[in-house]
Formats: sequence, structure tokens, C-alpha cells
Amino acid sequence: MEPRGGWLDETEQRAWQGLLAFAMLALPELERAQRRHGLVHIEYGLLAALTERPFRLSDLASMLNMSQSRLSHRMNKLRDRGLVTVRPCLEDGRVTIAEITPSGRSLVEKIAPEHVEDVRRLVFDSLNPDQTHALADALQAVMSGLRMCSPD
Repeated sequence: MEPRGGWLDETEQRAWQGLLAFAMLALPELERAQRRHGLVHIEYGLLAALTERPFRLSDLASMLNMSQSRLSHRMNKLRDRGLVTVRPCLEDGRVTIAEITPSGRSLVEKIAPEHVEDVRRLVFDSLNPDQTHALADALQAVMSGLRMCSPD
């Protein structure tokens, strides 16, 4: 059976191999850095998002492209550690709001400089500004396509 559009051409193959290498090498390294602080990378992402402002859980799940059940599991772990609070919305009792605690904010402030250094070392130090812009544009298009897929 022939795949839709044929087999990957040379450029597509190079791009795909690069994405695989990134997923297999860089992401685990970022994950190890988060584990030193008792978190997995997605938990750090949740905490970092919540440093901006409180979020409705449904908005947080959509923004991070997570299923409601996965988000609930992670939020429960963060809540049990005292890093977030989860409460009903005062204006609409059907809505649940997540908010970072002072302990959660302190942990993010501790981890953030190390995280930025790791991201720069693993990704951006190898790119010139034009490549960084091209990567940002390309990944934005990929993310838009992925968001069309339901996380549930």
C-alpha cells in the first residue's frame, strides 16, 4: 500500500529524523532536569503557565493540549505537594480554577533559570536567528495542526 502523497522525500525525511532525535535526546534531558526538583516536564509546564495568572482547568487543558483526565491527575499531584490550589469559580460553580501557591511560585523561580539555560543549550545555541525564526514558524504550523486533534 502506497502512503497518501507517496513516501517521505529527502527533506521530509531529514526533518522527521531531526524531530525524532530531538524527542529521543533533548526531551529526556529536559525531563531529567525537572525530576531533580520532583517534577515531570508537563508539571513544570503547568506551574509555569499558572505563574501568569489563575486558569480555568478547561482552558489550561486546551492550552497545553492535554486531556481533562491527564490534567486532573497532574493537578492532583501538584495540589498534594502544596504547589497549586484548585477551587470552584465563584461566578460559575461548574468551572474549576487552578492557581499557583507561593510554594509553587518559589519552585518555578528556582527552576526557571536552569530550564532556560537547558533549552538554549539543547536548541537555540545551534541555530542562527534566521533558523530560529524558521523553526518557530514551522513548529507553530505543526502545533496548529495538532490542536485540530482532540486530546481525549
